[in-house]
Amino acid sequence: MAGAAVKRLMAEYKQLTLNPPEGIVAGPQDEENYFEWEALIMGPEGTCFEGGVFPAKLTFPNDYPLSPPQMRFTCDLFHPNIYPDGRVCISILHAPGDDPLGYESSAERWSPVQSVEKILLSVVSMLAEPNDESAANVDAAKCWRDDRKLFEERAKKSVRKSLNL
Repeated sequence: MAGAAVKRLMAEYKQLTLNPPEGIVAGPQDEENYFEWEALIMGPEGTCFEGGVFPAKLTFPNDYPLSPPQMRFTCDLFHPNIYPDGRVCISILHAPGDDPLGYESSAERWSPVQSVEKILLSVVSMLAEPNDESAANVDAAKCWRDDRKLFEERAKKSVRKSLNL
């Protein structure tokens, strides 16, 4: 199965290099291991994350694309859908099938027709529009709901930190 996964990841990497989405750079950490990728995601324009460049890692399972990768930001990012340790909590990265909690439909969750590009674009959308109803970081979700000005200040601090300012 790992051979099929590598073949698929190589094709996705080629597609990302030929037609990269705006504000996203991603690829294997080294071309000897297609299961560990690095990504740089620019904060979406018109949001409190604008101007930031946020590094992340994607780790792919041996049975990719049957199972989703895991994604983790390697910088501090105060956001309702990012755990304090950087793990990304977004429907597209959840295992395929029915949600045991009944919150997500199976159509929102991972399926083999998804791609690295779709994941990264979903994460950019997530940065722009947090889902505070399904919080990975409860403090960030509460701040987003109750004190938007403070949330934006903390987000802008993440932007400055991402740029080493």
